[in-house]
Amino acid sequence: MSGIRVKYDTEFKKNAVKLSYASPKSVKQVAQDLGLHEDRLYAWRKKYTANGDRTRYATLEEEIKVLRLQLAESRIEADMLKKATAYFANLHK
Repeated sequence: MSGIRVKYDTEFKKNAVKLSYASPKSVKQVAQDLGLHEDRLYAWRKKYTANGDRTRYATLEEEIKVLRLQLAESRIEADMLKKATAYFANLHK
């Protein structure tokens, strides 16, 4: 493994997915023609339709990411409030 990671732009991903649906070739062959592993192309097919629109899966995945971030922030805030409460409770003893 070379360790070099290639980042593909959104347009390339959408076009690759469109091609994989439109081509009579297998997904594996389309991926090879594009220099990709077929698993990567299948992952992109989960995110984009044959028209290049975002799928329901991609929308939900994005919402989950936002909610996880909000949950992490809430946990940090709750922890800070617990520590502040304990600190001020010890001041008044």
